[in-house]
Amino acid sequence: MLETPQIMQTAAQPTAIIRLTVPREEIRNAAGPGIREVRAVVAAQGITPAGPWFMHHLRMDPEIFDFEVGLPVTAPVAPAGRVEPGQLPATTVARTVYQGSPEGLSDAWREFVAWIEATGHTPGPDLWECYVLGPESNPDPATWRTELNRPLIDQSQALLPWDGLR
Repeated sequence: MLETPQIMQTAAQPTAIIRLTVPREEIRNAAGPGIREVRAVVAAQGITPAGPWFMHHLRMDPEIFDFEVGLPVTAPVAPAGRVEPGQLPATTVARTVYQGSPEGLSDAWREFVAWIEATGHTPGPDLWECYVLGPESNPDPATWRTELNRPLIDQSQALLPWDGLR
C-alpha cells in the first residue's frame, strides 16, 4: 500500500555509508552486515543518527545492485574500515511511503514510477529507500514502513535533441 505521493525539495543530508556492488540475489546478504558495520562505526565515533537507515541505489541494472547502505548523521563521520562519509543530495524528489513487507517493494516502485510519469515528471537515474519501521519495531510486516524517494529530472535543464548541434 502506497501513501499519496508528493513532490518536494530535500536538503542535503550528511551520511555514513558503505558502497556495495553485488549481484541482485546477494543484496540481502550484503545490506544487513553493511548497516551493522555503519551503525558500529557511527556509535564508536559518538555520532547520533539523524534518521532511519537507508539504501541509495546509484545505478539501475537488473543484474547488479550498485548502492550505498547508510545512516543519516548529525556530524561528519571519519572514514573507518569500509565506512566513509557521504551525502543524500539536495534535490527535487517524488516521495511516498510503502506499507508492507519487502516482497512488495518491487510492485510499490512500479506503481510509484507510473504515478511519477503520469504526473508529467521524469525520474532521475537513482533512488533511495529509508526503512522507517521494520521487524525491529513489530513482527507484523503489515506495519512496516519504507519511505521511497526518486529524484526528478528538471525538464528546464534537460538536453534538447538539437542542443548537441550548436
